[in-house]
Amino acid sequence: MQSWMSQLRKGITELTVLAALRQGEAYGYELLQRINHIEGLALTESTVYPLLARLKREKFVSVRAAPSPSGPPRRYYKLTATGQKRLQEMLSQWQLMGNAVSQLAEGEPE
Repeated sequence: MQSWMSQLRKGITELTVLAALRQGEAYGYELLQRINHIEGLALTESTVYPLLARLKREKFVSVRAAPSPSGPPRRYYKLTATGQKRLQEMLSQWQLMGNAVSQLAEGEPE
């Protein structure tokens, strides 16, 4: 069961991060806190930071640096218009797949 859960989490990581950014701009650690306080969605820094870098390259998020009260400057991530569109598309697919799996699980006819 653990392997299956790991694969499921891996498959929805991008959706999870984009959805968490829908709540507003956040720096990496803050973003992890938004996600990890929800049971079943635990992500690690080693998963999220490379994903954020890719999302930036693909222009789904924008990044700005701001001073930190302690340590190096923080990088704040924000959904772009392209990122918001991507999130909407992913949420539509997520709902479609969830409904399809529920139909199968509940034995409903097509």
